[in-house]
Amino acid sequence: MEINDTDKKILEILMQNGRTSYSDIGKELNLSRNVVRDRVQQLMEKGVIEKISAVVNAEAVGKKVSAFFEVDCEPADLVKVAEKLAKNPSVASCYQMTGPSTLHMHVLVEDFSTLEFFINNELYGIEGISRVESHILLRRFKSRSGLKL
Repeated sequence: MEINDTDKKILEILMQNGRTSYSDIGKELNLSRNVVRDRVQQLMEKGVIEKISAVVNAEAVGKKVSAFFEVDCEPADLVKVAEKLAKNPSVASCYQMTGPSTLHMHVLVEDFSTLEFFINNELYGIEGISRVESHILLRRFKSRSGLKL
């Protein structure tokens, strides 16, 4: 889909605050509320906007430990491993990466004992994983919401 400057401005406003009303967006861009609604609907139908949701501060809801994992899998088992990990409620995201059948995973848990349990009992127990490397987040400087159009 071709994204024009008006669509980009609508997207920028929604990325700052997904709850901004169509009327308020219209006032800011000198468009009618209906035009904004139609453009947002088109952007959703074309898959440009995947969903509009709240961004929850993980620490504020008790998920104080954020860890990233590089998980190497046997090539034949990669999809099976990824699907199993994606179902785990502690896994915030899971992506296939370039490299030797590697998954990149972000995990959010309450504390270090929960992380240890996750690693020893949930991660290491999955057949097809050949190597795991972990990194604990110390401080976040920027997150996905910084996307520029």
